[in-house]
Amino acid sequence: MSTTSTTAVSGQTLSMPPAAECGEGAQTVGRMLLHSSSRFSEEVAIRYKLKGEYRSILYRELYARALSMARGFLAIGIEPGNRVAILSENRPEWVFVDLACQLLGVSDVPIYPSLPSVQVEYILNDAGARAIVVSDAAQLKKITEAWPRLKSLETAVVMDGKTSDDERVQGLDEMVRRGEESDFDETKVRELCERVAPDDLASVVYTSGTTGDPKGAMLTHQNFMSNVNSVVKILQVHPNDVFLSFLPLNHVFERLGGYYLPIRTGATIVYAESALRVKQNLPEVRPTVMIGVPRLYDGLKDGVLTTLAKAPEKQQKLFRWATAVGAKRAQALEAGRSPGIVTALEWAAADRLVLRRVREKIGADRLRYLVSGSAPLPRATADFLLSIGIPFLEGYGLTETSPVVSVNRPEHFRVGSVGTAIPGAEIKIAEDGEILCRGPNIMKGYLNKPEATAEAIDADGWFHTGDVGRLDDQGFLYITDRKKDLIVLATGKKVAPQPIEGRLKASPLIREVVVLGDRMSSCVALVLPAMDRLAEEARKQGWKFENDPELCALPEAKKLIRQEIDRLSGDLAEYERIRNVALIDREFTVESGELTPSLKVRRKVVMENYADVIKGLG
Repeated sequence: MSTTSTTAVSGQTLSMPPAAECGEGAQTVGRMLLHSSSRFSEEVAIRYKLKGEYRSILYRELYARALSMARGFLAIGIEPGNRVAILSENRPEWVFVDLACQLLGVSDVPIYPSLPSVQVEYILNDAGARAIVVSDAAQLKKITEAWPRLKSLETAVVMDGKTSDDERVQGLDEMVRRGEESDFDETKVRELCERVAPDDLASVVYTSGTTGDPKGAMLTHQNFMSNVNSVVKILQVHPNDVFLSFLPLNHVFERLGGYYLPIRTGATIVYAESALRVKQNLPEVRPTVMIGVPRLYDGLKDGVLTTLAKAPEKQQKLFRWATAVGAKRAQALEAGRSPGIVTALEWAAADRLVLRRVREKIGADRLRYLVSGSAPLPRATADFLLSIGIPFLEGYGLTETSPVVSVNRPEHFRVGSVGTAIPGAEIKIAEDGEILCRGPNIMKGYLNKPEATAEAIDADGWFHTGDVGRLDDQGFLYITDRKKDLIVLATGKKVAPQPIEGRLKASPLIREVVVLGDRMSSCVALVLPAMDRLAEEARKQGWKFENDPELCALPEAKKLIRQEIDRLSGDLAEYERIRNVALIDREFTVESGELTPSLKVRRKVVMENYADVIKGLG
């Protein structure tokens, strides 16, 4: 016979579910929360910064807040099977709302806060959301502007409190109060949680897409939990692990890897103040695990190298020696063998004298590994991370696969690959090179789009990813390009731009590059230089400029970048070589539409925004 413990939170007395009831094999997100909130009751689940200080939320408090919001949803008429949208930046309330939905069997619809009103309107109508939870007045405005055209939306709940006289709008605290005053108690919520089946819809996640309207991937509890339970076997996450979270929770990569995974294992999630503050937050948090995208890791590498370039030559020489030792050790580990006594001794000295201090300075001294996904990690960045003693694991997945399909293992990895299939997943390569995958992590389909679903998932259950790749004899998967991104030159030759872009970003002078050439006679490129490094070189050469635009306009700067491109293109086929280049002086941004919310380049938008520049390259 099981027993039940109780704990008081904010004046409430809550029954905590015994750990044995749920078990670590919980097949719904709600039951995973019940299990973790009992087993890790007094451990820290979430930390976040408020008014300059970090605040903590224990696992029992996490459950209490999710329960309160679940009761609030019931009080305003939300029922199992309904859909509730979330339009908010990363903050603890995002998590509470999601977990409340998962307890009730309500599927939520995360929406990127950077999206304009017209796109929010499209998603709400396509999803048929009855309610939406927004972060503040600015996000609420997107709803009020579109409300006359919203077909199913009845209620908007504002995390920061009621900011409108509209009776359809209420504050989150008000909704919680209504739940506390209702007859919907914890027992009712627990009963509903027990009724949720693994195949029930947990979330409709809209693909950010590099082209066309977004599609709503229908992800079930089984999709998420099979992925969590597979990944936890590989990454060996522990209750004392600390995750630094900065990617949007709307993105399924962060939702699973930086949110569900740590909750499943009783680890602590620390939310960065913003994506722009990650470098400052790293030394404060000193995470043990970090889920991120190549842009962040490129930035870490560039920051270290920029600082080093200003150091005395003696220190630079010592650093070069240390990283050379680190690279030699990494090569041995990648090959699955011991580095050897000499290399091990050299590594111990290099780490003690140089590399440990570098990791401490950037807040990476406790990192067991970084996980990289969403886009290819440049080889130069991967080699650099390994050379300073930061293990990284590159993986692969999509929104439609919940998301992980493959990942490198800490003890078995190949730089340049995205690892081997996770337990329960299958991967094969189609005749045209497309990557196909199958398993319990594959979505139900696209909401309201049966034709798109049939095109994506064939009769045998294989999901067609749209990515091109290959498998080696040990099962390691290598991504070579997106099918839709292939450049077709006027000569008929086909060019995969991403591998070329990856190798060119190995240059310390190139921050970002987009290779183009569709229906052109040859490949061309838009290059965002690493401005600090380029400016430093310009001053050494005595070039005259006042700002970044003037620097990029210098013929000497363009010639220098061309030399870097040629240096890194030695083994490319003639038709793959870059024949002309234009330097741009600003970063691609989500706001400009040039990046998706998950920080992938939208080539179509880049081509539109730089049409005149590209025309001059042809």
